[in-house]
Amino acid sequence: MASLNVGSLGEYIREQRRNAQYSLRQLAEVAGVSNPYLSQIERGLRKPSAEILQQIAKALRISAETLYVQAGILEERRGEGHELRASILADPLINERQKQALLAVYDAFLKENAAPAASDSAAGATTDGPAAQNTHREDR
Repeated sequence: MASLNVGSLGEYIREQRRNAQYSLRQLAEVAGVSNPYLSQIERGLRKPSAEILQQIAKALRISAETLYVQAGILEERRGEGHELRASILADPLINERQKQALLAVYDAFLKENAAPAASDSAAGATTDGPAAQNTHREDR
């Protein structure tokens, strides 16, 4: 587990809050944390728990995993679209509804692509699949 990088975490939360067009008070209220506590997190003076990070992430409509990675609680996993998600969420040219729509489409594509991969690996495990049939034909 990586060490907690409080300063950059607070800066990241502040950036996400501003992108979501929330005041500090508004985010504190939506996230269910006190205004002074959220201010201390943003200034790097407090280390929030995973539960608090989850509440903040939910209020900002970002994944809690993104905040856990920023906090150093989780190692960043490559190839899972975190950079794309962060870019979409940080884009000031589109509104929150549009950001969520883009993320929903992206998630739908990921699920669609995961389904054939799962069925392909299951098909490869059987001896009656097309590959096995082609092998039998070549033996004749």
